[in-house]
Amino acid sequence: ESIPYTVTWEPKVSRRITKVAKNISAPYKVRAYHLCDYEGNESYQKKEFENILRELKEVKKINRNVNYKLGYSNYTFELWIILHKARKMNSFSNKKSYLKDINILYEEKFQSLDEYKQEDNFKRVLSKITLEDVKFAIENGKIIRNKNLEEKKKIISGKFEYFEENPDLTIHSCIEEIFKDCKII
Repeated sequence: ESIPYTVTWEPKVSRRITKVAKNISAPYKVRAYHLCDYEGNESYQKKEFENILRELKEVKKINRNVNYKLGYSNYTFELWIILHKARKMNSFSNKKSYLKDINILYEEKFQSLDEYKQEDNFKRVLSKITLEDVKFAIENGKIIRNKNLEEKKKIISGKFEYFEENPDLTIHSCIEEIFKDCKII
């Protein structure tokens, strides 16, 4: 049986999406995903996120074959990690609040988010995530998003929409799209 798609995971850490887009060799249509956090509602944080959205719009001018999709987490990637093991609908006023859930859900004892984010520690947490956990996280992301669409005021910037209030995310949509393409779901 042949596989209809090839998924290539080439993570690039860069705050400049247009720079990454210039280096994508795409003689045919490709999808790329930009995963990031909506860090908060301070003016500099909003400006940083709006710059990401602006750059995502500019990608089409750089390379017409690259279709960038936004996968964001409001307001930290730890929300996405937690959703693999638990349904969380409550908002947090401090990013450090996510650490308690990570420690409980992944049976860890990290003293700080910095400790959790150390490469070996983060990889250990990731190794505890199963395919079924990822499917669970996708469903949890949909529940959060649907609730927000019913209850909160969304912000629209071009083809992108987001919510300033946490929790919110679209990472699940990106992962779901990849899974559907690969016939995993």
